[in-house]
Amino acid sequence: MAIPWVVVGLGNPGAEYAGTRHNVGHLVVDELATRAGGAWKAHRSGRALAVEGRLGGSPGERVVLAKSRSYMNESGGPVAALLSFYKAGPDRLIVVHDELDLPYGDLRVKFGGGDNGHNGLKSLRRSLGTGDFYRVRLGIGRPPGRQDPAAWVLKPFSAAERRDVAVHVQRGADAVESLATVGLAITQGRFNS
Repeated sequence: MAIPWVVVGLGNPGAEYAGTRHNVGHLVVDELATRAGGAWKAHRSGRALAVEGRLGGSPGERVVLAKSRSYMNESGGPVAALLSFYKAGPDRLIVVHDELDLPYGDLRVKFGGGDNGHNGLKSLRRSLGTGDFYRVRLGIGRPPGRQDPAAWVLKPFSAAERRDVAVHVQRGADAVESLATVGLAITQGRFNS
């Protein structure tokens, strides 16, 4: 059987974080789970929730959608366990995460790179020993004034942002689906605005 794509939406567990900027990765994999027709279940590998399914039409690409059950800064261990369970290398990993350095609503797809101060990416790089995996980066913008970026990412989307967040989440899910089915170059041409 073909090795699946492991698609991880970064975020923090718990209702208090559900509507925050830092959890936009969770929103995208929730949308993908709906598209795949699956329900979140505790995964056998340990500290993650997962949905196994297919994306991209018939027969589609085999995917494992995942959300770590640990906090953002500890997500590397659960993701490494998932990759090991499916015998998948980092080249079969797509990470969906918030990006301070992109304006709200912008999206970029890339392979590899640093962590840019993002605690979830730091944890992944530490656990995987590499940053060479695919990333779907959803812009949340920088905080206004002198507000601490760490506090900004944990705040809920503003009323104005909430009007558009569903559109951005759909676009993020479309980018993941494109990446899994047609590859990086075509996906970057379609989505890197």
